[in-house]
Amino acid sequence: MYNLLYFNGDNIMTNTQSANKRIKTNENKRKHNVSKKSMMKTFIKRTQKAINEKNKEKANIEFKQLQKILDKLVFKKIIHKNKAARHKSNFTIKIKKI
Repeated sequence: MYNLLYFNGDNIMTNTQSANKRIKTNENKRKHNVSKKSMMKTFIKRTQKAINEKNKEKANIEFKQLQKILDKLVFKKIIHKNKAARHKSNFTIKIKKI
């Protein structure tokens, strides 16, 4: 909920200077979070690919990297802890079935 009077591309006209700053900082945080989520999705795909290839060693290596990424994102509150737990649980089960 921004206190905007006028928004057109780069021209932001807010009621207060602090609201203007919040818009800019929120946009920078959003870009950073999108980048981190994209990285997470890449590691999920790599782990899934190793599982589909039935390569247990490679799957374990990729899964360890994925766990590290998920834990960092939970600590920084980019993703919810239950989402990370769900991914870790599902991949653990899939790797054990190989």
